[in-house]
Amino acid sequence: MTLNILIAGATGKTGRILTQQVVDQGHNVTALVRESSDTSHLPEGTHLRQADLTDLQSGVCDGADVVIFAAGSGGSTGPEMTDKVDRDGAIRLVDLAEESGADRFVMLSTIGADQANPTGDLAHYLKAKHDADEHLKASSLTHAILRPVSLTDDGRSADVILGSEVDTSAKASRTDVAQVLATAATTGNLDGKALNMQSA
Repeated sequence: MTLNILIAGATGKTGRILTQQVVDQGHNVTALVRESSDTSHLPEGTHLRQADLTDLQSGVCDGADVVIFAAGSGGSTGPEMTDKVDRDGAIRLVDLAEESGADRFVMLSTIGADQANPTGDLAHYLKAKHDADEHLKASSLTHAILRPVSLTDDGRSADVILGSEVDTSAKASRTDVAQVLATAATTGNLDGKALNMQSA
């Protein structure tokens, strides 16, 4: 079945790979992009829908069977932008997906986001991701949450490990992450789950 899939973060490193994979599978993909986004790397046939995660308007998820949040404020932004994108933007997108009647929401989270009160250098970021994940869990949406370890730009690995066996100090290639997200979005194989992930 051909799905209409909306991707937030489609122009990012992981998002570009994800978008290509979903298009290759024959699904209809709409990329949620800012006016200033470089869309030149997106595959042919990708539809564009202009929106800003810091100020999402009602109707942005209309027509989507599946919504994927693969966006991020980036490592060089401060706590304010982390809150605006990784927490508030994700939460707002969940609400709009619910409002529009989407069938499934797939969240790209991060290792450690299961902690309600994280500590350390990444505490603010992890708390933002945690809050977004919890909001998704509390929604009426069928959902999946993926929490990869530290990301690399390597290609496909021989395998991936999901769940409690994941080594938190390991690595996950963006290509593997994109593959798991695409599969979760199109098959529902991770519905109702929040899983750690690493490349093997």
